Amino acid sequence: MRRPDSARDDQPVRSNDPHEIRPPDEPADPFDEAATARAVIDARGTVTGWSEGARRLLGHWPSEIIGRSAARLLAEGATARSRTGTLDPAALDPAALPERWSGTVTLLHRNGERLDVRLLAHRRTTDDGATEWFLVSPLPRTAPRPEDPHLEDPYLLELVFLQAPCPMAVHDTGLRLRHVSEDMEGLLGLTEDDVRGLRLPEALPAPEIDSTERHMLRALETGEQQHLEFSLRPLGRDQEFAWSVSIAPLRDGDGRTRGVVVAVHDMTRENRAQQRLLLVNEASTRIGSALDVTSTAQEVADVAVPVLADFVTVDLLPEISTGSRETSPGPRPGQVRLRRIACRSVLDGAPESVVELGDTSFYPDSSVAAESLLTQRGVMKRVTDSSVARWEITDPGRAAKMREFKFHSTMAVPLRARGVILGVATFHRHRSPAPFELDDLLLAEEITARAAVCIDNARRYTRERETALALQRSLLPRALPEHAAVDFAFRYLPADSGAGVGGDWFDVIPLSSSRVALVVGDVVGHGVQASATMGRLRTAVRTLADVDLPPDELLTHLDDLVNLLAAEASTGQNPGAAAEGAGDVGATCLYAVYDPVSRRCSLARAGHPQPAMVTPDGTVAFLDLPAGPPLGLGNLPFESVEVELREGSVLALFTNGLVESRVRGIDESFAALRTALAHPAAPLEDTCDNVLKTLLPGRPADDVALLLARTRALDASQVATWQLDFDPAGVAQARRDVAEQLATWGLEDAVFTTELVVSELVTNAIRYAQAPIQLRLIHDRSLICEVSDGSNTAPHLRRARVFDEGGRGLLLVAQLTQSWGTRQGTGGKTIWAEQTLPVAGS
Repeated sequence: MRRPDSARDDQPVRSNDPHEIRPPDEPADPFDEAATARAVIDARGTVTGWSEGARRLLGHWPSEIIGRSAARLLAEGATARSRTGTLDPAALDPAALPERWSGTVTLLHRNGERLDVRLLAHRRTTDDGATEWFLVSPLPRTAPRPEDPHLEDPYLLELVFLQAPCPMAVHDTGLRLRHVSEDMEGLLGLTEDDVRGLRLPEALPAPEIDSTERHMLRALETGEQQHLEFSLRPLGRDQEFAWSVSIAPLRDGDGRTRGVVVAVHDMTRENRAQQRLLLVNEASTRIGSALDVTSTAQEVADVAVPVLADFVTVDLLPEISTGSRETSPGPRPGQVRLRRIACRSVLDGAPESVVELGDTSFYPDSSVAAESLLTQRGVMKRVTDSSVARWEITDPGRAAKMREFKFHSTMAVPLRARGVILGVATFHRHRSPAPFELDDLLLAEEITARAAVCIDNARRYTRERETALALQRSLLPRALPEHAAVDFAFRYLPADSGAGVGGDWFDVIPLSSSRVALVVGDVVGHGVQASATMGRLRTAVRTLADVDLPPDELLTHLDDLVNLLAAEASTGQNPGAAAEGAGDVGATCLYAVYDPVSRRCSLARAGHPQPAMVTPDGTVAFLDLPAGPPLGLGNLPFESVEVELREGSVLALFTNGLVESRVRGIDESFAALRTALAHPAAPLEDTCDNVLKTLLPGRPADDVALLLARTRALDASQVATWQLDFDPAGVAQARRDVAEQLATWGLEDAVFTTELVVSELVTNAIRYAQAPIQLRLIHDRSLICEVSDGSNTAPHLRRARVFDEGGRGLLLVAQLTQSWGTRQGTGGKTIWAEQTLPVAGS
């Protein structure tokens, strides 16, 4: 057969082989690629790659052999001889061969000559998933390089043993293997005869080995030692090992480089120790990041997969997972009932799992989970046929999963914290070939111990949070009664953070004379103690509001109460508070009183964000109120400011959780609030939703209370006022004026009662107070009668004796009206009485 014209001496030989030689005009090849015969054979036995070295060995050009059956290269009656025996290569099934084969095969040269060729065959997978074989064979060296030493020289061997550690291999200046130590033979799984004359990537194809050869070349070129580390699974081993490789040039007495020595050190144990430390460190930072039982358990599984295990489950005892206060030291002998709260797998969707998240399952005494809980220690076992058979009896589905995914090793570690067994974490391996070792169990116990404390903390926090929320819900108004002075809407959002429930509150308090008080406050701190303090302050505000104190005076009295609470906590009079570190009691508060008759609103604040006022035309302004000190500082004044509000104006009162954000500045938050409020005609409920949507796209980091109130005004026709003479004779005239006014309002049925009330209140003012005296009637949803005088002396009820001529006036007023009271003003006091109006048609 003629040599193909396309294969001239001045052209490279091209093939599918990735180790193809360079053309003559390219730089010199430091590896002498043609010194090794290489061929690639696919799973069908067809030659797909052919190197120049293969041509030199057997005489066939690539165009003559590529695409044809490799069987034509076998000599008649050829045998394949290896250390394990002799085979007939023609009858051999390639799929039945091991991952690597080394031996001698009788091949046929192009000229008909029979050649016994040493072959090293590697089975590998292509990018498209097909199987092929990569065959290499070193060619005899007919003309050694001038710079190469005689590698059988005892002097060179002496250099090797003096300068290199073991396992080791010696390469010539062409980076071809010449000597390997016994330890290196064990590492490669090949004898020195198998690999002599081959490059290292030809003896052990792998990306890490390619990198090693590049470092060897660098050592030859620079004369400097090289070091690298990588992980690689040796052939026939079931796990990866960590290797540290040292490469050093070998020099003779004249300083000439005669070759390189490669020394390999097994760093697997050290590497695993480092990985365990890294895993422990990661566990310390990741586990317990949120005070939530489920999230914390999931973090345990996420940390352990895939570094420690292929499949991890976390199960809690039912009484623990449901937050029950009743806990026991651990389960009793017998089947153990557990609830699955977390799992993680190296496979998407965790197909190995039998129990769904949230479901409960029973575990027999023979299971590692039950044994771990009952013995309260870590358990490590191999998964055997007998153990799977036991599961077959109690849980066939679980046994089927264990067989399907080939579980071979498992561990279980109890979750125990503060003397209480919470549940169990179970670790499984089915993809990682290496079974669990004692070090793995110790690592799992260390991770689980931390996780147990975090889960217990989350459980305790969840229980306290639920208690605080229940307490808070009981203290906050669930619904507020309608009021003639304002329409209102409110929102309350508890914090969604590890800080716990806060002490924010709001209230709408009806006052005398159709007035209304609007309150928003925020107690410092979080948790049950903050909620309890909030309840005490809310009750105090309602009590002080009932006395009709002006806003600045009310805040002063509230400040005194906060100081008292702080003193109680710090001196131990409140052990529960002190135990929780609640000695620093403080709060902020905004208190406003709106009068629909005068359309004026009086406001004062104690360290609280200023309220927003929205006029009917949509203008939004934040009222410039004196900030005032937060409640609890003591002995500092508060100031009230009075503003006039047009009917239909909206007041927005809120706590700092609405405007303080980690991702937005305070000015930006107030600007966003201004935009959200600039729709005064919209329903208040919609405005509340719009405000929260604008400023709180997610759950808030702090409690948020928002109260919106749209003002109403009483028409002048609903109010009647008279200035009375300081003369007893004026009582009769007052009764006549009241009767005429009630007739004008169509309230003739209320004349008799109202005349009695007016008569008693005016008579008391003339007898016991001082001028000026004013009488006012307000016709709203009820009928309100007010008598004001210039005295600051407050009246009080008393029990009159049988023969007393007086002392029954206020008692009579109290019996005839729905409610009555007194309030102090700048020039005296006002006594008021409110009576319900008869229902029309009754």
